[in-house]
Amino acid sequence: MDILDEITANKRLEVEALKQRTPLALLQKRVEDVVGMSQPSMAAALLASPTGIIAEFKRKSPSKGWIKEDGDAASIPLGYQQNGATAISILADGKYFGGSPDYIRVARESGVVLPILYKEFVVDEYQLYMALLRGASAVLLIAAESGKDECRHLIRKAHGLGLEVLLEMHSEAELEYAELDPDMCGINNRNLGTFVTDVENSFRLAEKLPKDAVKVSESGISNPETLSGLRQCGFRGFLMGERFMKEPDPGAALGQFIAKL
Repeated sequence: MDILDEITANKRLEVEALKQRTPLALLQKRVEDVVGMSQPSMAAALLASPTGIIAEFKRKSPSKGWIKEDGDAASIPLGYQQNGATAISILADGKYFGGSPDYIRVARESGVVLPILYKEFVVDEYQLYMALLRGASAVLLIAAESGKDECRHLIRKAHGLGLEVLLEMHSEAELEYAELDPDMCGINNRNLGTFVTDVENSFRLAEKLPKDAVKVSESGISNPETLSGLRQCGFRGFLMGERFMKEPDPGAALGQFIAKL
């Protein structure tokens, strides 16, 4: 079992436990009060931005352990916003990434108004309701995690709730998922089976994505030159987490990075 398989199997157990505590019907009832309350569009923000940086609140990694164990969801996302982020990504997985869905709510309550990505291993529509209730603008779906029919269902369900979808692909074989009409097409430079990262993956697959896709490069972007090169290849979003989270002040590190672009 590779790391993605392990995380996905654990996530299914987590979701079933959540359903026992808060049944889907109750969650759907709560959602009735927020459906239609629009959050800012992440896709539109990326297209309009000269930088397109999606700054990630990521406290831990399965491959590296704790990056910032004392990372504060109230101050770091807000610091990203104050230093020029186009959007924010917040890890929701607790066991492997030290995250929580509640960190999105905390970030919103601290004053974050930018689009927020619910960065999670989504295996059930139950999680889409959780994302909406906490204030997410978009959700991540991973092609390697599901079949096309299941992925199509989750995209349609997310859209029905008013959530945008960033669909993450890693290999050329997975690019066929782009035909499912996600709002954004992500290329992950990190192999989720081995966690080996190679930014050349985005350069290699860029031209194989639909021409009108809002393209997002994820992971392994550490310097302004790489981001500029990816932008020339058609990418408009750049998901960056560890590059900033490992610094004493992630928001300030983002500001310094943008100043060099």
